Amino acid sequence: MSLLLNIAVDGIAYGMILFMIAVGLSVTMGLMRVINLAHGGFAMIGGALAHWLALDLGLGFWAALPLAVAGTIALALPLERLIYRRIYGFGDLQQVLATIGLTFLMIASVNLWQGSTLLNVPLPQGMTAPVDLGFRTLPLHRLVVIALGLAVIAGLWALIDRTRFGIRLRAAVDNRATASAIGIDTGRIYMLTFGLGAGLAALGGIFGAELLPIDAYYPLRYMVLFLIVVAVGGMGSIPGSFAAALGLGLVETAARYLLPDMATITFFALVIALLAIRPQGLLGRV
Repeated sequence: MSLLLNIAVDGIAYGMILFMIAVGLSVTMGLMRVINLAHGGFAMIGGALAHWLALDLGLGFWAALPLAVAGTIALALPLERLIYRRIYGFGDLQQVLATIGLTFLMIASVNLWQGSTLLNVPLPQGMTAPVDLGFRTLPLHRLVVIALGLAVIAGLWALIDRTRFGIRLRAAVDNRATASAIGIDTGRIYMLTFGLGAGLAALGGIFGAELLPIDAYYPLRYMVLFLIVVAVGGMGSIPGSFAAALGLGLVETAARYLLPDMATITFFALVIALLAIRPQGLLGRV
């Protein structure tokens, strides 16, 4: 029982990090119809900014957190306006090549700025305090990550299903031409949605730095993992991304506990089997 509880806590915390980073990718790929392979770069930039603000400038974690997320969004918005908007109508191959090129530009920029070493994001002392769960003692940070992931899924549901912005976004996705004809500024809606996805990626990158360490090659190391979450959950499905991230987090954690030498093989074999059965993902449209 203790082993199962350990797997559950670690797997859920890992899954929440995957969800926060990958949900923006699900939105851009499933709703905005753009294959954004540079999405992991926004998580890297958020982590790199948090490292620079907290350590190099000495601002501390809580001051660095909102500034790093805001800085990532401030970078993402003009990128959407100047680059992504020009490739929305392109074919898949052109989008892949354009966003891969942008990924390497991000990597080279962070490498030039901070070097290729690991970029530590120092947690505040309170978040590293041990919490006794009875079966295990673990840092408070893991529980904060789980709570934050739940807050993100609740906030996204409220934003998309209960606000005027969400109504306009869904209208723009279903039929952009008609939405534009009735006065919805679809370009602005897409830009804000893209910025929201980049901000969530930055948030996940900062809080997940303990589990997915930040360095200049972060996007290349983890991009496949984020794509798997989107594919398994179903492109454009936020609940699907949430379920996929939790499930994959638990599966990978269980494999590392129970089959450490075969963990990677087991994980990818299960992903392949699932996609063979449901190629549209768990909650994707048929």
